[in-house]
Amino acid sequence: MLKIQAHSKIPTDYGIFTVYAFSESEEDWTPHLVLVAENTDFSRTVNVRFHSECITGEVFHSKKCECGQQLDTAMKYMSENGGVIIYLRQEGRNIGIINKLRAYKLQEKGLDTVEANLKLGLPADGRNFDIAVEMLNILKIEEINLLTNNPDKIKSIENSEIILNSRIPLEIASNEVNESYLIKKKDYFGHFLEKL
Repeated sequence: MLKIQAHSKIPTDYGIFTVYAFSESEEDWTPHLVLVAENTDFSRTVNVRFHSECITGEVFHSKKCECGQQLDTAMKYMSENGGVIIYLRQEGRNIGIINKLRAYKLQEKGLDTVEANLKLGLPADGRNFDIAVEMLNILKIEEINLLTNNPDKIKSIENSEIILNSRIPLEIASNEVNESYLIKKKDYFGHFLEKL
């Protein structure tokens, strides 16, 4: 069962966030994280973003995806409007960084993001958003606006007792490298991407 292992305020380029580490054990070195903007009121409708870890996009600014830009945009939005970012340690749609790099190698040979995962015997998307719902319940957040383009994240809320007030799009313009990736997200996963 998840619980809060530690928390602290962290000043960022987008303002001060209180960061909570959630895990089943305090020995876990890769806990899920929750970033709460300073002006957030849990008793009202809370702006929420479920964001899965992407070391290539967030740390190394890879142009193969829009994950780093989505995280930056979400942090800015939450800082300005109040809200919570649930940072899930589900790298590469939950296949891990080693398999993600293997999938990237297959993409260099012409496979798309889904084909590469399946070729490796992995799911196209192995993420679990019920973990995020569990963290919202621990924080006693009852009603949210969800920043997402992903219908699976919406379903995870609709299948819970949390009230989904609205969806807030979080669409990032494509670049010369990731346009086909984003098209796959739209066509295969059903993401709400209107700019493509």
